[in-house]
Amino acid sequence: MKQAETLTRSAFLLAFDPRKERLVNRGSLGYLLRAAALAELLLAGNLADEAGKARTLTAPSHARPGSLRAVIWKQIADSPPRSWRRWVGKDHTKAVGVVRDELVADRLIRVERHRVLLVFPVERILPRRAYMSRRLTEHVVRAVRGGQPVGRLDQDIRVLAALAVAADLRGMPAAREVHRHKERIEQLSAPVEPVATALRKSVQAAKSNYAASG
Repeated sequence: MKQAETLTRSAFLLAFDPRKERLVNRGSLGYLLRAAALAELLLAGNLADEAGKARTLTAPSHARPGSLRAVIWKQIADSPPRSWRRWVGKDHTKAVGVVRDELVADRLIRVERHRVLLVFPVERILPRRAYMSRRLTEHVVRAVRGGQPVGRLDQDIRVLAALAVAADLRGMPAAREVHRHKERIEQLSAPVEPVATALRKSVQAAKSNYAASG
């Protein structure tokens, strides 16, 4: 993953199913994107974990104005200390639009909009370089399944794999296989453990609420 490709942007691209040419896990994508931005801030030393809560340290110096990372930093800086899960879930539906617009501006995806029955708006998001999504998926799945020591993995791929598993992203190894690789996944998650844990709990709660309402 190139340095210019942030974890947040890569997480969005990872959520494409190249075969079906559409985004998957739309319901949990916002949680994943916010978790990815939080992970970036944590790894860069902009945030710290303090008794299970996110605490600001230094402002991000290279965050693009209006980017999800910049938005989340300001939210945390302007708020009393709150749990990581709070920041994973806050405004999660808006996160998809923020990252989508950034990727459109950089010509990495295109958006097709039309109406069903002339009334209901429908948005179709397509990657301009589908091979990027395929390549990311291959790297992430290999990171989960092993073959290379965790310490030798690229840090971004390592963290992206941990977050993808926590979000139960489609295309990742099935639950039974994830359980078999539990120790390795814990190692993958170690640099961003509070974020990965918050993401997993947020996605599980969202799925439970959806099942209960259905």
